Amino acid sequence: MDAATLTYDTLGFGEFEDFPETSEPVWILGKEFNALTEKDDILSDVTSRLWFTYRKNFSPIGGTGPTSDTGWGCMLRCGQMILGEALVCRHLGRADWRWVRGQPQRGQYISILNAFLDKKDSYYSLHQIAQMGVGEGKSIGQWYGPNTVAQVLKKLTVFDSWSRLAVHVAMDNTVVMEEIKRLCMPWLDYGGAACAEPPGWIPKHNGCLEGACALAEEETALWKPLVLLIPLRLGLSEINKAYIETLKQCFQLPQSLGVIGGKPNSAHYFIGYVGEELIYLDPHTTQPAVEPCEDSQVPDDTYHCQHPPCRMHICEIDPSVAVGFFCRTEDDFDDWCMRIRKLPHTRGSLPMFELVDCQPSHLACSVDVLNLTPDFSDRLERFFDSEDEEFEILSL
Repeated sequence: MDAATLTYDTLGFGEFEDFPETSEPVWILGKEFNALTEKDDILSDVTSRLWFTYRKNFSPIGGTGPTSDTGWGCMLRCGQMILGEALVCRHLGRADWRWVRGQPQRGQYISILNAFLDKKDSYYSLHQIAQMGVGEGKSIGQWYGPNTVAQVLKKLTVFDSWSRLAVHVAMDNTVVMEEIKRLCMPWLDYGGAACAEPPGWIPKHNGCLEGACALAEEETALWKPLVLLIPLRLGLSEINKAYIETLKQCFQLPQSLGVIGGKPNSAHYFIGYVGEELIYLDPHTTQPAVEPCEDSQVPDDTYHCQHPPCRMHICEIDPSVAVGFFCRTEDDFDDWCMRIRKLPHTRGSLPMFELVDCQPSHLACSVDVLNLTPDFSDRLERFFDSEDEEFEILSL
């Protein structure tokens, strides 16, 4: 237990290994860097990602529950990080925005941060994720697997009418293009005829996030920005080496949101790679909960990792992961499909998932995750994370 809950509270930041000087390309969420000439750019890019860690002294979850998630909330925090990256891409842009310590921030950034504060009325707070997980058969304080987190995030985004995301969790190692097009264009049938909502319809802002800007009509009328999460099992007890190159290629795609996963007893948010090492943000640091200032600004230093990023050999990761992608427009999604189909596969490597136009007949009947409750048998409670099915519980 002590090893499983080790945090950086017991370490000095000066002990973190510096980023390697190597001629090999560095890939971070779809961007390529040169470690010899762009080290500052690499560190700036990593620091600009939202870093969610264990927190303590927040209001009790559910009114009477825990006031800290140390030791059990690491996968929930990784879910926050991959969704936080999607919101940054959605509202600030992957290429155009960088976080600089001490500089005033745009209203959209403050709104994104507010959505993750550790309190019950924030859209994507630990409180919301933990309580929504009860509907997945997960008691508060219980370990989540990558797929359970993905399913919970899918539910929570329904209430975020500012971001207006469409979240699709692709099961059975299969991404069905028709399903995604229907999800992202719900007011059109697949043939293009008008459906539930009239042309030019724009959602009203719900007013829950201060500083949020009204969405432009051209951004919302035809396509709901897509967050695509693909839970995968890439081996039995360890990752199958045939998937390693394919996994690395995912970080090269401009639509990449990274990967949530980890190794036994700890979850991490993987954002890129250099050579055979994955670059990741580690949630295993316990920090005090943050409250907004009187002027509605959020003290944000602790939401950005300001030491050299952590690295792990790719063979060390647990085979249960969820890969994420963000497609702001339909063109982005079509481009992603084209890139996936053209991914080069070296000899002996395997694709991690299948991309198909329509739902295969053998997948017509699937389990409705929204109906899973704690009253089901243990096997059904752990359907998406079980050791003997598709995913594995990495219990603390």
